[in-house]
Amino acid sequence: MTTPARSAQIAQTTPTGAAIAEKVAQAYDFGEVRSCELLRRSFNHVYGLQFVDGRHAVARLSADRPRGAPNIGYETALLVHLKARGVPVAGALVARDGAHAVAMDLPEGERPLILFEHLDGDVPGDVLPDVEATGRGLAQLHEAAQDYHGPASRYTLELPDLLHASLERLHAAPTMTDALRPEFSAIARTLEARIAAMPALTRVHGHGDCHGMNNFVTEGLDGVRVASFFDFDDAGPGWLAYDLCVYLWAMHPRTVGGSLDATSLARWRSYLAGYRSARPLPSADVDAIAAFMAVRQFWLMGEHAGRIAVWGTQSMPTSWLRTQVKMLTGWAELRTPE
Repeated sequence: MTTPARSAQIAQTTPTGAAIAEKVAQAYDFGEVRSCELLRRSFNHVYGLQFVDGRHAVARLSADRPRGAPNIGYETALLVHLKARGVPVAGALVARDGAHAVAMDLPEGERPLILFEHLDGDVPGDVLPDVEATGRGLAQLHEAAQDYHGPASRYTLELPDLLHASLERLHAAPTMTDALRPEFSAIARTLEARIAAMPALTRVHGHGDCHGMNNFVTEGLDGVRVASFFDFDDAGPGWLAYDLCVYLWAMHPRTVGGSLDATSLARWRSYLAGYRSARPLPSADVDAIAAFMAVRQFWLMGEHAGRIAVWGTQSMPTSWLRTQVKMLTGWAELRTPE
């Protein structure tokens, strides 16, 4: 699929559910769409669809991210591989022409539309058996992906994409100041030196965004809870410690000197226990998780900085950037809770 030059006048449009339904009906052999609604407008646009025959699906209208074009070739091939290995994931459905993505022509240019399987289940929340199932499911995903040999990923879960590129975008943000730039650079250098001094770390094909809201949990055989995963837009090869840190990062207080409360600690321990029940977890990788939390925060700031044309400058005001410096300085002392 070729992508024509994008309009410099349009940052990103939001098609209606009716427009997505029309495109899906044209491109896929699933019959008439009964309803289609916008579920979420974030990095991409996500829609829920119901067909006349009662089937459900989820459509994602992908957008260029600050890092570049969507990683569709790797993402969809990895999903095919994981499903073949028995990992419960929301696979990409095949269009009438045999492709996993179809081009939708919009004012800003073509954007790829992908239709995914609909998953049922419960969000893990703070239900410990479900949190444990999430950790176990991620371990099974990592194990199954070890022999993936499909299309290469455009992006990796390593420092060039997660830290270096994010810092560059952060420096270029209109809300950044001359006083804050060297402070962020110093934090990034300290963080990189800390990671460089670590022993060899495990690498995996990671989900990239396993924060507890991108998987559902259902009842499996013998009452064992089973996690199924979706939203592999940030998947890629890289460090295991980074893929594991995302769950801890999502729970950790965003305050200077903040620490996990008893409920969050119990969730984290259940998460690690679930992972260890399905796959070895070297101590070096566990120790590295705390450092990668700060890498994850740089990644988030880079996403905000790179999407100001869509989200606006108020998505990352200068006051928020000052808070990030203080918080990340404190995070330099964090150690992974066990």
